[in-house]
Amino acid sequence: MSMWEYANPKKFMDWTAPVLPWAFGIAGLLTGVGLVWGFFFTPEAELFGATVKIIYLHVPAALMAINAWFMMLVASLIWVIRRHHVSALAARAAAPVGMVMTVIALATGALWGIPTWGTYWVWDPRLTSFMILFLFYLGYIALWEAIEDPDTAADLTAILCIVGSVFAILSRYAVRFWNQGLHQGTSVPVVTGGRTVADVYWVPLLMCMIGFGVLFVALVLLRTRTEIRLRRMRALTARTTRAA
Repeated sequence: MSMWEYANPKKFMDWTAPVLPWAFGIAGLLTGVGLVWGFFFTPEAELFGATVKIIYLHVPAALMAINAWFMMLVASLIWVIRRHHVSALAARAAAPVGMVMTVIALATGALWGIPTWGTYWVWDPRLTSFMILFLFYLGYIALWEAIEDPDTAADLTAILCIVGSVFAILSRYAVRFWNQGLHQGTSVPVVTGGRTVADVYWVPLLMCMIGFGVLFVALVLLRTRTEIRLRRMRALTARTTRAA
């Protein structure tokens, strides 16, 4: 069986139905345990005190804000190349989730900035690129809503997604590109395999990151199912109107 068969709307609805409860359950368990463990059972940092515990929200949210856009990029490229409608709907479904993750990352970063930098906001390369990424999320969602023809909307939003991927990359690697930025280096660098997080904070942070990742997948699957149902309803309504 080809993997592309799972992109068939009916098969997608069939296999995601039993997966969703497990995904939400695992996400809730991992995120809940990670947050409680991190906020209540880890010590305060020597330099930053209790404010260091904001990493349990900030790091997973920032990670998913960037990876959500990359997921949208992959789904958009699949749409452009293979014209699978479910992939376009999945990209559309992921955008609001990614935007919320970006807002959480920006808000928690601002809370971290007051004790660390003495201000809620600085025009740091990573913060600036994250703000631009947020604006791209808004533009992507607005473009979907502004165009009535779904295929045309999918084509244009795919182009926007490809352009916006530049800022997703900048958000991920801004600290390496511009050493003069105030933002500290990546806590969990994927490429080097190293990390700057102390062992006492690492396990609950890892649980939160995995939990946020599973939650993102669950929300995208749920929203994609909703998009499929909405498209079916529009098609039925259109046929009924023509028949009348």
